[in-house]
Formats: sequence, C-alpha cells, structure tokens
Amino acid sequence: MAGMAPMGQPLAADFDAFVRARTPALLRSAYLLTGDQHLAEDLVQSALGLTHRAWRRLHADGNAEAYVRKTMYHLQVSRWRRRRVAEAFPGELPDRAGAESDHAERTALRLSLRSALSRLTVKQRAVVVLRFFDDLTEAQAADVLGVSVGTVKSHTAKALERLRALAPELAGVGVSGDVR
Repeated sequence: MAGMAPMGQPLAADFDAFVRARTPALLRSAYLLTGDQHLAEDLVQSALGLTHRAWRRLHADGNAEAYVRKTMYHLQVSRWRRRRVAEAFPGELPDRAGAESDHAERTALRLSLRSALSRLTVKQRAVVVLRFFDDLTEAQAADVLGVSVGTVKSHTAKALERLRALAPELAGVGVSGDVR
C-alpha cells in the first residue's frame, strides 16, 4: 500500500495473519450490509487498508477486529449518505463452512432472508446486521452507527416487524438453522 509507513517484519506478519484469518467473517458481514459480493469485497478492502495504517496501535491494544468492523460500518453509512439509489441483492450469499442442515432447506431460507433484507431500509438492515449477525448490544450498535440507543431500538423493532411480515418462514430460525 503506497504512502504508508513500512511495518517491521513481525508486525507485517501479524497483520497478514489477521487478514487471512478474519476476511471470511468480515466478508459475510459486509455482504449483509451491501447486498452485493463485489461491493462487500471493496468495503472489506477499504476497511483493511485503514486498519493497516493503525495496525501498530491496534495490535498492541488487541482491538483490531472491532476497529475493522466499526470502520466497515462507517464506510458503508458514508456510501449510503452519498448515493441514494435503489438496491438489489444480485449474486450469491456466501456459504458458511460446516452447515449441517439440508441443502434445499438452507437455500430456501437463504433466498427468503435475502429477499426480506433487501426490502428493509438501509438503516434497518444495518441495525439487524449489527444486532443479530455481529451480536452487538444496542449500545454498541448505536456507537458504531453514531446514533442514540433509542434510534437503534426503534429501527430494530420496525425491522423485525417488517421481517416477520415479509418472511414468516424465518421465525424460529436461529443458531441451529443458521442461514448465514
């Protein structure tokens, strides 16, 4: 990455190991935020580029993943504010390794989830991803999005109500029926 201060070998190796280990999980979160595999890859790459600049501090503090995720959400919110266009969910939802359930059932649930998420507002989708995919608390989600806890609660309630109406077949799907 041009223009960045060179890191020592141990730090560079640690950053490389972090990127290799965490990129699949970061891509899944980014896909749910963007709805597009290519935009998700761009979002993760941008966030990792910013993380690289702060790696010395982050590596010492042990907060690298939190920093990357917060950076991803802020970058995506900035994109939403800049460009207000209709969104669609082209492409495939990334598979999670080790899924145990029936392929046809997983596919149907995945399609249903993708369709329902695409019909939420961008703010509702961000709150759903932060709260239920990344398991953040209301306060953490509010901090990441730069809004109040009340706003997170409001968006969560409205998003869940809309998801229940749009995709009743997702009711009860949780850890055992994970469709990530």
